[in-house]
Amino acid sequence: MSNKRSMVTALLLLIALTVSACGGGGGSATNQGSEEGSGSKATEKTLRFATWDTGDSLKVQQDIAKLFEKQHPGVKVQIEPYADGFDQKLAASFGAGNPPDVMLMWDFPTYYTNLEPLDSFMSKDASLKLDDIYESLFNYVKVDGQTYGLPSGFTTRALYYNKKMFDDAGVPYPKDGWTWDDFKAAAKKLSNPAKKQYGFGIRTSNDPYDLQGIVWSNGGSFVSADGKDIEGQMNSPETAQAIQQFGDMLKDGSAALVGGKNQMSGDDVFKAGKIAMWESGVWPLEGFKTAKVDFGTVEMPVFPGKPVKGIVALSAISVAKQSKQKDLAWEFTKFFVSNEVIKMRSNSDLPIRKSLVQEMKFDQNPLYLPFYNMLERSDNTPSFLLNRNWKLVNRYLSTAIDSVMLGENAQDALNAAVKDAKKYIDKK
Repeated sequence: MSNKRSMVTALLLLIALTVSACGGGGGSATNQGSEEGSGSKATEKTLRFATWDTGDSLKVQQDIAKLFEKQHPGVKVQIEPYADGFDQKLAASFGAGNPPDVMLMWDFPTYYTNLEPLDSFMSKDASLKLDDIYESLFNYVKVDGQTYGLPSGFTTRALYYNKKMFDDAGVPYPKDGWTWDDFKAAAKKLSNPAKKQYGFGIRTSNDPYDLQGIVWSNGGSFVSADGKDIEGQMNSPETAQAIQQFGDMLKDGSAALVGGKNQMSGDDVFKAGKIAMWESGVWPLEGFKTAKVDFGTVEMPVFPGKPVKGIVALSAISVAKQSKQKDLAWEFTKFFVSNEVIKMRSNSDLPIRKSLVQEMKFDQNPLYLPFYNMLERSDNTPSFLLNRNWKLVNRYLSTAIDSVMLGENAQDALNAAVKDAKKYIDKK
């Protein structure tokens, strides 16, 4: 009896231990796994990043996001590729109160009220090494003296020339410091309309922004320095002359319109050897190399007795004012302008850091050097940063410029544009 009781007691003890092990140890392990899983999800932070990039450039952004995630465990970078709909989608996200935390940016007058000023972050972060970034780039990211983005990449504009076409025509290669008269004389010698070969390609649709450097080089401007007047600026003789020269080249057959509807782009026409010179930023340079075009680059021509001026196309990175994780957004913003990341984007943007330009020897490369030389000449402020209603004014200016390329007189076209657009000038 006692033996039986002892056996029963032992059996009950064994069952109790087994249940305890299953419910305690096993359950504990299950619970720990569950807590760890839910805990990692709960603590993982998602940083939204909006970009206009597509194709290979988007792939680079994805690689940058992965690198940031690797260096910041527990953070997921969610890339939002807005592509051609960038402005519409970004504006809609701000309007809905649900913008991405960080985003590429260039149009600061339009968006700055929705962006976080970065000056306090910058002043407290010595690791940013601000003095290593080209100073003039900061002119493009400020509104009313406050900084709303960090420059992340840029290009100025230079002239590409086809060496084979120059050699075949017996025309010497252009050199920095050449004049617009030199340019036009070369374009005539390089043109053979019978073979549909021209000295220069002119866009069918022109963005006034891109032409500002040429206008400034002639002493003209689209708007006064305080942004309050276009009368006597947009239609000044100097501005009209700078634009008229391209219309005249189309008339005398030394240039051709490119990039119209159902037409090849200027980049492709240059690759095909049908235009000897092409004005652009750094964007097509790698494509010209891949296409095995024998080409060079040179600074933009000068008007006699006047300093050549440049214009910068800038990409920057900004933080949304409505972001709920601004410290993390700043970490990504700072990371985005680090040497490591700038190198990853160097095929589409020129490096913004002086030390990196020296390390990569861009300052010794004859193809890249003109773009950096033009940066030194880019100290004017673009029109859209001077007047908040510039987009409305720009429509009339753009139409006027395109009409000049179709044969209208530049002075007449610009006078009409000023008459129609000056009511939109914000004089505040």
